[in-house]
Amino acid sequence: MKIFFSESKSDYARYLYQYVVWAVPDPGEVPADLFNAGFLPSAAGLKQFCLCRNVRVELAKFSPSSENRRILRKGTGLAMKLVPRAEFDFSSARKEFYLQYAEVRYGQGIMPAARLELVFNSPVCTHLLVFTDEQTGAEVGTAVLYLEGTRLAFYRYSFYDLKHPNRSLGLFLMTSAVEFFAAGGYRHLYLGTCYSERALYKTQFAGVEFFNGCRWSQNLAELKFLLQREKMADAKHLLETENYRVDFHDGALENIFSTGGLYVKTP
Repeated sequence: MKIFFSESKSDYARYLYQYVVWAVPDPGEVPADLFNAGFLPSAAGLKQFCLCRNVRVELAKFSPSSENRRILRKGTGLAMKLVPRAEFDFSSARKEFYLQYAEVRYGQGIMPAARLELVFNSPVCTHLLVFTDEQTGAEVGTAVLYLEGTRLAFYRYSFYDLKHPNRSLGLFLMTSAVEFFAAGGYRHLYLGTCYSERALYKTQFAGVEFFNGCRWSQNLAELKFLLQREKMADAKHLLETENYRVDFHDGALENIFSTGGLYVKTP
């Protein structure tokens, strides 16, 4: 892959020179290679990827906990079907349902009609998980997926009935997906990013790990440290933060550098 650094706002007084890391695949590479390196695809497609605090489940290690089973039981009476995008009717009624959901969940104007169209009509949408009420046939939720063989599934977005009696419906959709792809022999299910404590619900699955900038980590205490650090206005550069190095990497930068990282050839 080729790596590019897009300059962002700097904080010169604290020696923070910010760059966003982008990557494009080389010939012969597939999107799963970039996912595995900690990148997620851009909104438009699979030609450009961005490095982030990505969360995934190593599905061979997944076994439902008592809490996972409780959430699944709350969805009794709901049926799930995996539908290829080519067979999915992106109807006006569905569009309106998804737009109303987005207005409530994401905020006004965050996902307008044009962006919603892009979500469903880009190469990053290969399949949908559609959830229906078995008694009434009513559709109660949809998850947007990108699948690549059995190497990865990417749970990109979900849209569901916010007025449904099951108040854990969103978590039921995600938990059902984890169970489904684990049973199907998939290697990883990617769940998006985690930059706030509100996103910690993604970590309640056995086998979960996150990309910490150097490697995939299963240490949730490390993740929670990073989330607390997000709230600090005067936070130093992470690798220069002594208690991060001491608590999670035995105190030395050499320990961080020896456990991960991306190789980049200079011109």
